[in-house]
Amino acid sequence: MTNSSQHRRTPLGLFADKPAPRLYDYMVEVLRVRHYSRRTEQAYVHWVRRYIDFHSWRHPRELAEDEVNRFLTHLAVNEHVAASTQNQALSAILFLYEHVLRQPLDRIEGVVRARRPKRLPVVLTVDEVSRVMTHLAGEKWLIAMLLYGGGLRLLEALRLRVKDLDFERGEITVREGKGDKDRVTTMPRAIAHPLQEHLEQVKSIHQQDVADGFGRVELPHALARKYPNANREWVWQYVFPQSHRWSNAKTGDQGRHHVHESLVQKAIKQAVRQAGLTKRVTSHTFRHSFATHLLTDGYDIRTVQELLGHKDVRTTMIYTHVLNRGGRGVRSPADGLRHRTR
Repeated sequence: MTNSSQHRRTPLGLFADKPAPRLYDYMVEVLRVRHYSRRTEQAYVHWVRRYIDFHSWRHPRELAEDEVNRFLTHLAVNEHVAASTQNQALSAILFLYEHVLRQPLDRIEGVVRARRPKRLPVVLTVDEVSRVMTHLAGEKWLIAMLLYGGGLRLLEALRLRVKDLDFERGEITVREGKGDKDRVTTMPRAIAHPLQEHLEQVKSIHQQDVADGFGRVELPHALARKYPNANREWVWQYVFPQSHRWSNAKTGDQGRHHVHESLVQKAIKQAVRQAGLTKRVTSHTFRHSFATHLLTDGYDIRTVQELLGHKDVRTTMIYTHVLNRGGRGVRSPADGLRHRTR
């Protein structure tokens, strides 16, 4: 067995002479104490694994700035990753050394940076949004309307809980959005009644789950320990639960997680195809369109920034390109010709 394969099977501990605690498990603990999202946990552990694998499974304590430089340069030169991907890998490695191993690195210099292309977001017209929506139904339509009508990210919509919806004020509270920030956005009036009907169906299913001795839902952070019975309360249930209950083989507990994002992504992809659109449309395109159409309607950019949850207004300003027609609003001289031939 090679040294590399031995390292893969041996628990990677914090210290070379101690098999436990495992480095990856401890890293997840540190991330959760700092309230990082589960997606960030997965991404950071992934990049630390890649970093260690690149250096033949040597312990990170044996590596330093030069090895980090080589790994990041490899990502840009050999794997042609995007600039954002390279930055995420660097953030994961810096977190590892600073907060997990507690031996911060010196200045990282000499890295070949991945090129960051300047691309404008794909935006749909109001008519194109309508055409796509006609090919969606049920909860998929409701979710897509929340993305477009409230500017939500896909996971933000799927992680909504019953208590996050305020029908009287017409507001949606997004909890622990990107950057672990809460924000309030608008609830489209067009979906208020269909959403209430949807919740009635979900509540009926939840009540039956509770009657069967189940009905539990995962609670954020330490709330499950603080409020042991809260995970069965209606207000904490997901607005868009899965059709089948999850099951814990050890405890016998069962509950419902939220709908998986891949199901919504596939439904949107199919709806776009049926609508005959040639643009590359994803679930995030609805969020881009939300911001663009608000600016077109004359709403202040600071208002749009707040609804989107952007930390910097410069991020929101990318949508101002739609306020110009063609080449920055310049009227082509060819359009003034009296006699035009083909």
